[in-house]
Amino acid sequence: MLCTCSDYNCPVDATLSLIGGKYKSLILWHLIDTTLRFGELRKLIPQATPKMLTQQLRELEQNNLVVRTVYPVVPPKVEYSLTDFGRSIKPILSAMYEWGEDYLKSQGLEPNCSMTLRVGPSDQSL
Repeated sequence: MLCTCSDYNCPVDATLSLIGGKYKSLILWHLIDTTLRFGELRKLIPQATPKMLTQQLRELEQNNLVVRTVYPVVPPKVEYSLTDFGRSIKPILSAMYEWGEDYLKSQGLEPNCSMTLRVGPSDQSL
């Protein structure tokens, strides 16, 4: 099917423009239920260089998906968490995980990444 979408007239294009960066989905996934510092995100996504991780976090912040909180202490303390808008992406990320997991298994592969499907009391449908 040919999509003749322009900028934000196409819902799929709009979604991908917000979460389509190389590490954005992983960042969002890791922030779903928690607040993390930069170093913690680096440990969870070791394949991302500090420069790339910073760039992706800034873009997520500009798009109102992530909030960056800076505390006036020495040494500087910065935390990242999801906005309400950012938390609304959880069902999409879960569906992407499940689809990708099925695809990998159909290819004879096991998922091996920093994402794991989280099922909590509020996620019984996953």
